[in-house]
Amino acid sequence: MKFNSKYLPIVIGATFALGTIAGSVMNAPANDQLLAKNYSKTKLNKLIDFINTEYVDSVNTDSIVNLTVDNILSKLDPHSVYIPPSEQAEVAESMKGDFVGIGINFYMYKDSVAIIKPVENGPSAKAGIKSGDRILFAGKTKLYGRKLPSDSLFSKLKGLQGSEIELTVFRKSEQKKLKFKVKRDIIPIKSVDASLLIGNNVGYIKINRFAETTFNEFKTGLTRLKQKGIQSLVIDLRDNGGGYMEEAIAIADEFLKDKQLIVFTKSKNGSTEKTYATKAGSFETGKVYVFINENSASASEILAGAIQDNDRGTIVGRRSFGKGLVQREMDFNDGSAVRLTVARYYTPTGRSIQKPYKKGNEEYFKESESRIATGEFYAKDSIKVADSLKFKTPKGKIVYGGGGIVPDVFVPLEAEHGNENVAYLLQTGIVGHFVFEELDKNRNAFAGDSFADFLAKMKSSDLYFKKFKNYILMTGLDLKMDKTKALVNRHITAEFARQLYGELYYYDVILKEDAMIKTILTPKK
Repeated sequence: MKFNSKYLPIVIGATFALGTIAGSVMNAPANDQLLAKNYSKTKLNKLIDFINTEYVDSVNTDSIVNLTVDNILSKLDPHSVYIPPSEQAEVAESMKGDFVGIGINFYMYKDSVAIIKPVENGPSAKAGIKSGDRILFAGKTKLYGRKLPSDSLFSKLKGLQGSEIELTVFRKSEQKKLKFKVKRDIIPIKSVDASLLIGNNVGYIKINRFAETTFNEFKTGLTRLKQKGIQSLVIDLRDNGGGYMEEAIAIADEFLKDKQLIVFTKSKNGSTEKTYATKAGSFETGKVYVFINENSASASEILAGAIQDNDRGTIVGRRSFGKGLVQREMDFNDGSAVRLTVARYYTPTGRSIQKPYKKGNEEYFKESESRIATGEFYAKDSIKVADSLKFKTPKGKIVYGGGGIVPDVFVPLEAEHGNENVAYLLQTGIVGHFVFEELDKNRNAFAGDSFADFLAKMKSSDLYFKKFKNYILMTGLDLKMDKTKALVNRHITAEFARQLYGELYYYDVILKEDAMIKTILTPKK
């Protein structure tokens, strides 16, 4: 499978992954060139042998090899990376779309495994484990009062499907230890966070990454929304760093007519591979909006580019990340892998949206800072585009290559100028941790409240806004939040809704005042 993603970690143990592919050599080089290349390889192997046998001190040569591989790949491009064996299993698991485990969302709070929320209808929920419980023992293994690395902790909780584990937990609300026998089962890792109605005949689907199951999850959500009579659809790709290229292509096919070009790739030898839409599209006539921002990358940009270049829908938001390179993953015998860039992809009009990377990887990934400095997050006129990279869609709309996808409808960052840090802080896991700790102090604070009662209670007081400001101050961050009070309150309320009532309630809160949603739902004057 072709992979198209930034290599980013995911909170609570999930990371990106992909399939493997073997290559073959076509045009063999001349013998003298071949001998020179083989000599270089032999030199590296001999150096490792010399260090192993002759160097005065004991050295872990595996770590030297890893450093060498990392150094070589860093000279290529920012997305060719080495994945060590310790990370590869998690990477593959996340992109597979499920794993076998006990079904909990948790984090290490102080010195213990604190359960934020059991997965609905998962093994732990069925066994009777609740939010706020601390896992003290997994079998006979002590989990509290020690700093366990994530991989060790996961290995204690995972196992074969159907296998049983006894968990000893402390329930703070009852001040007692309890034992539960939990039977491990398949736990889905969702790549589609939500599919719901957001307005009169307007559907909304949020995709967080493109994994093996993404198209099937998306199709299920789209089918359900069509049954409710939607005439317009929002595909939210904000902060979606990418994933499997094929999944993005399959989703694009749902909206494009037969034989419309979706994407094409060019490899080192100049060969071009084009991918066209089929007759299978199930939403080829309704209105389509695609939400993007500066963190929407690779596979997200393929989908957005296909919609934009075919004049099929409206791209809303801010300029996307700008990754137009395709990776393949190749395995080593020790369980590690290299993700190597093997091609560039181009949108249907022929544009590459890959941003420059000649200044090195550090500058490449910090490029968003220059966007802030130029005011790009607040004004579309500040987006730098090159006239030499201008393209036209079939209907004559001007689009640009060379560094991300420029939206048709620009929506600035939801923060007063100079408060970008507040907006980005709210996207991290810190809000979830704050809410968990507040609920942990008093889980009866919202006991028996309907969702409407809960919303009324949150709107009637600034209590949690003030507490959150103090919470952030205690972490060492002195951020001015008063100008973004409404935004901060919305995120706090949404996170309370998620932990108290479930995922869809989070989106019920967070989308009501969402700037991009309001842009498309507000009648044009």
